[in-house]
Amino acid sequence: MIHTQPQPGDIGLTQITGHVGAMIRLGQWLNGDGFGRYQHAFLVLDDDTLLEAQPGGARITQVSAYDDRNTLYVYPGGLTDAQRQAICDAGRRYVGTPYSFLDYFALATRRMRIPAPGLRAYIASTRHMICSQLVDQAYLDAGVHLFADGRWPGYVTPMALYHLLGH
Repeated sequence: MIHTQPQPGDIGLTQITGHVGAMIRLGQWLNGDGFGRYQHAFLVLDDDTLLEAQPGGARITQVSAYDDRNTLYVYPGGLTDAQRQAICDAGRRYVGTPYSFLDYFALATRRMRIPAPGLRAYIASTRHMICSQLVDQAYLDAGVHLFADGRWPGYVTPMALYHLLGH
């Protein structure tokens, strides 16, 4: 489902400009998620702030930081207020979590069916995350499973979230 005004527990999807955005866009296309418009995901918290994974570590910032961008706010239907609060609480525990470029490698090996024994376990053990992984993990920690296929949060991209919730 889609909101025009962000609500606690919503997932924000937006664009990244420049070379980084183009690389993520290409990577999502290679991953099978299409050559879509969303390259970044974040979690809306309950105090007009959001949590996002960044190369310097996950951080909390104001929702208004994305007011000038094409941002879509999505969520799974049927979320209760208690679930939304649990998602926000779970997300806050990830402040400072390091960013993971290795997850992009994991996504590529999965898509190309390249055997990489131990890669997923190694990445999980480092406790690093990309933006969409962080969002999916906060939902999982709150007991809300977004993907019925049981995928590991490290295999979630912003466009996968869009395909699941943005229609």
